[in-house]
Amino acid sequence: MRMSVEQPLWRALTGYRIMTMLYAIGLFANSYEGFARPWVAVAYFSVLFVWTLATLPKVANAASCTKRFLAADLTVALTGILLTPVADAHERVASGGPTMPSIWTAGSVLAFAIKGGWRWAAFASTLVAVTNLVERGTPARDTVHNVVLVWVASIAIGYVVEVARASERTLARALEIEAATRERERLARDIHDSVLQVLAMVQRRGAVLGGEAGELGRMAGEQEVALRALVSGGLVAGARAPEYAGPGVPITVVHTTDESEPDSADPVDLRTLLVPYATSTITLSEPGAPVPLARAAAKELAAAVGAALDNVRKHAGEGARAWILVEDEPDSVVVTVRDDGPGIPEGRLAQAEGEGRLGVAQSIRGRLRDLGGGAELISVPGQGTEVELTVPKDTKAARGKAEKR
Repeated sequence: MRMSVEQPLWRALTGYRIMTMLYAIGLFANSYEGFARPWVAVAYFSVLFVWTLATLPKVANAASCTKRFLAADLTVALTGILLTPVADAHERVASGGPTMPSIWTAGSVLAFAIKGGWRWAAFASTLVAVTNLVERGTPARDTVHNVVLVWVASIAIGYVVEVARASERTLARALEIEAATRERERLARDIHDSVLQVLAMVQRRGAVLGGEAGELGRMAGEQEVALRALVSGGLVAGARAPEYAGPGVPITVVHTTDESEPDSADPVDLRTLLVPYATSTITLSEPGAPVPLARAAAKELAAAVGAALDNVRKHAGEGARAWILVEDEPDSVVVTVRDDGPGIPEGRLAQAEGEGRLGVAQSIRGRLRDLGGGAELISVPGQGTEVELTVPKDTKAARGKAEKR
């Protein structure tokens, strides 16, 4: 699909070439007696007339306007300029008389501008400028004025065309996103009216019946959360929902790997790494827009979140609820993990480190420290625990400052 502004430009160029061709022939006819060798001019204008009419399909659209045509078209214009001193009287040329193709030459330059943008326009207009100076022999005021006018106008039009093309690509992408969003919303409605309601019913009935039915209900709840995340656009390739390994085994998040994975410095949306942690007992709250973070930093932060959730399961029990809150700050990303467990008794963390249990010290704080970030743990006995994980967006600069300190 071509942008709406480009096709009218090609139509305008087609009309311009016809009118300027007739104008150039009219100028010649009006001053025929002043030409020293009028037969040279007659031969050139015959070629110009036939060329202009025969090549109208070539300037109908960008696909037809090939590089070979542009080169030939510009050659016709430059040849006419160089033949002017041969056909016209020296006095008329010296006094600033028009070249034989006159303003038809600008149409050739404008074709370069519409086809290739301002760089192509600058190239073509520069050749025209040099040829005009050669034809006159001296840089007269009127010649310089005409040359600068063509040069500026063609470059401006070429730049406008490039901006319009960029806008067209942006619009096309926005339309694709809008169409995908509408389709996802339609699928979400259908799934909500069928699959999600069935999973929710199985979860409720399983919780009431208990036993194996209770386990089945728990699995249905996990799949309901994963399916909701999928239809909302949260899941991407590279991560999948929590896996069930059997009764009594904790739910673990599995991230698939690819040997052709992009460089670790490439940004990745942190939300896609945290969505698989959401379950029926773990609520994920995230911004509506992507949260870009360097791939390596995002993986470490997600691993720290996983370690914090492991602590919730170990110390607060499988039935404890947890909440994950993602905040996208200007210079950093903050992820808060909170639970409704019994909390951590005062001095328990120091005791755990002394006993060699380094879950908080290494799996959480150690990971973030290596990225130039940090972790703050707030726990009140009987009121749950809150872990605030902070990672700077520019991890290299943050690590450099930390090393200097």
